[in-house]
Amino acid sequence: MDKLLSEMEQVSYNKLSSITLSQLETIVGKEFISVDKEQFKKYGRDETEDLVFFPEIVVKPQTVEQISKVLKYCNEQKIPVTTRGAGTGLSGGALPIKGGVLLSMEKFNKILNIDTRNLQATVEPGVINYIFQEEVKKLGLFYPPDPASWGSCSLGGNIAHSSGGPKAEKY
Repeated sequence: MDKLLSEMEQVSYNKLSSITLSQLETIVGKEFISVDKEQFKKYGRDETEDLVFFPEIVVKPQTVEQISKVLKYCNEQKIPVTTRGAGTGLSGGALPIKGGVLLSMEKFNKILNIDTRNLQATVEPGVINYIFQEEVKKLGLFYPPDPASWGSCSLGGNIAHSSGGPKAEKY
């Protein structure tokens, strides 16, 4: 593990340029990109105490294809990308510690399918835990994960951080 961390620290990343900004605007549209320093205050932190790392740009893709293109471009240009959901985490996992692109998944907030027969659902990562719980309740089902931030946290973040809340013990 120490060797892996050491290797990660040695990776050098590039800073954004006007060409990068232009390319990202072409991919997702200018209205879904922010370089506003005030916005960086929101996206540079989560619920972890006293940790703030500002991104160089916030990108809010609308489609899976846009995500793919952004990631491909950033990989080719060696630009760091940090994916973020609702920002309610307590581990700092969604903080852009290397700057670069903050890829916000907040627009991916749809429940695509709830299969009551097989007790499975297909959701986008930005679906809020509470909203999902309310939808399955309407169908006579129960979704037990209830992290402390269940009213505002996203399912993608719950999975990424293994956030299940107290009911995880029973279910």
